[in-house]
Amino acid sequence: MWSDGKRRPGVNKNAGILRRSAYNSPNAYRTPRPYSLSSAQRHRYALSRHAGPVTFLERVTDLPNAAKRFVEDETRSGLLLVIAALIALTWANSPLGHVYEAMATHTIGPETLHLHLPLESWAADGILTVFFFVVGLELKTEFVTGALRDVREAALPMLAAAFGMVGPALIYLTVQVLAGSDAYSGWAIPAATDIAFAVALLGLFGKGMPPAARTFLLTLAVVDDLLAIIIIAVVYTTDLNFIALACAFAAIALFGLLVQKRVFVWWILVPIAVVAWGCMHASGVHATISGVAMGMLVPATRSGTEPQWSHHLAEKLNPLSAGLIVPVFAFFAAGVNVGGSGGIREVLLDPVAIGVMLGLPVGKVLGIAGSVFILTRTTRLRLGAGVDMPDVGAIALLAGIGFTVALLVAGIAFPEGSPLIPHAKLGVMMGTAIAAIGGGIAVRYRATRHARGRAANLRRQSLFS
Repeated sequence: MWSDGKRRPGVNKNAGILRRSAYNSPNAYRTPRPYSLSSAQRHRYALSRHAGPVTFLERVTDLPNAAKRFVEDETRSGLLLVIAALIALTWANSPLGHVYEAMATHTIGPETLHLHLPLESWAADGILTVFFFVVGLELKTEFVTGALRDVREAALPMLAAAFGMVGPALIYLTVQVLAGSDAYSGWAIPAATDIAFAVALLGLFGKGMPPAARTFLLTLAVVDDLLAIIIIAVVYTTDLNFIALACAFAAIALFGLLVQKRVFVWWILVPIAVVAWGCMHASGVHATISGVAMGMLVPATRSGTEPQWSHHLAEKLNPLSAGLIVPVFAFFAAGVNVGGSGGIREVLLDPVAIGVMLGLPVGKVLGIAGSVFILTRTTRLRLGAGVDMPDVGAIALLAGIGFTVALLVAGIAFPEGSPLIPHAKLGVMMGTAIAAIGGGIAVRYRATRHARGRAANLRRQSLFS
């Protein structure tokens, strides 16, 4: 469309008018427009003309920034997570599996503070706290300024997230009852969604899906994470040390007071956070809960010229979390020795593995898609613009990807040293693989469907008329 409101035949339809000039006036019919660059593009172009070839030293110096750019991409960070898990699984089942086992069980840390722990425990209870701190920051941002700010808009995905945890738990418990197993404590293993992994696959295979679909999945996964954290704190906490728990709350309160006063000095906040983590670990509550609590206390509103601290800190820490901490945790959590667990056949026939493997993909679809179908027909709740029930089904299957939190719950749901732990972890990996492959295919198919809502219904009616 030209400035006079008419179309010109023979002129590129995709060429937009940047500004009024002699080149886009009505009298300039068939006058070629000059190629225009933005100011940033002109600056980069000028630098590239005068810049010499990149030296080896410059490449080495730029390695930290290159690594940061690599892990900031959700798809690449998800791929890094999968690679770490596959390396661990292959190594644990190779002739050098004893080396992996010795490394995972090697203990370090001060004994006087009861922190002489194996490396696998440091990965699950220690450094993973940073990941949960980032989760807390993202939760705070979403509740204050994001998708969860308006309860009326977020109500449907929030309720779907709750039913999306009930569905996998019912599938798991049903399998245990039918098989005559008493391993009921693992019901929460298939209930959690790996938000980064699921969103990465939606971005990779779901190009063309309506923006409301991504918002639905994000809201779903955020609430899912919050509910999983509550379950870990309430269900899997035994032998509480109330003195240590009170000290942990005191340290967390001090952390919250300082950040609310905008005291963001790392050499003050980091020691307080370490004390809070240590006291939470000693209390009997899973230590990662301290990370979530501190993240939720960081302010999410701007003050003057300061940044939005919850978003700012999440942006700063996410490369460390996604690029190092979560892959390290996956490396130590996914190293299941299948042969030492009785062989792949025995593992796959274990009701725990079957319950987790079916609970992740099937339970999520039944819980999420089923609840959305019922709620949109019995209440005033409605889906976002452009999202149909088939889209919800594809997203629900993608939500069956439960890697990080599911592996964490698998490690604490059963007594230490129980053979059910590796069985549950293998069930998590297989259920995640089924959900990832099926969900990727489903969202890719839905992304190619351009007729939605009323138009899709009319097309379906015309096919059967």
